[in-house]
Amino acid sequence: MKKLILAVLLTNISLANAQVIIGDAVGTASDKTSVLLEFAAGQNKGLIVPYVRTIPASPTPGTIILDATTATAARMKYYDGTVWKDLSGQDGDVSTVLTDQPTGVTETGKSIIGAVSSTADGVLVLESTTKAMVLPTVTNVDNIPSPSPGMMVYVKGTTDKLLAVYNGNKWSFWKP
Repeated sequence: MKKLILAVLLTNISLANAQVIIGDAVGTASDKTSVLLEFAAGQNKGLIVPYVRTIPASPTPGTIILDATTATAARMKYYDGTVWKDLSGQDGDVSTVLTDQPTGVTETGKSIIGAVSSTADGVLVLESTTKAMVLPTVTNVDNIPSPSPGMMVYVKGTTDKLLAVYNGNKWSFWKP
């Protein structure tokens, strides 16, 4: 009985400090202590944020979306707790990739990483006070064969280190 209790306790402890690596078992971060979600290196793929046709009424600060309210003027945006900030700086056309949602389908599900539950509203919610997400890393956005609207990557080239977002037409770059 003691061995069973010890096994259950050790399992719970290991899950409490778990992280998710998508694409392989190694990831890109050398120090995993502050990482909640990361991606495999060298995949030339990115993270695609949700397309929305209606801006959420009361979003959680830190929310990132592809604002497709006007499909021919789509822009990557994030919510800073007060206002939506434009990450694109230019319009993108996503009219060819948007489709109407089938009748009877609702968007009520969400996946939470880092907590048992969350009051934040989103498709994927990363909930942690001490850990962060590491974006997929590429050496050059030109190496991504077919970027999708709403894609985000971290460019770790030979000289530049940039956040890159794709709005459906062009990449926009943010340098720290």
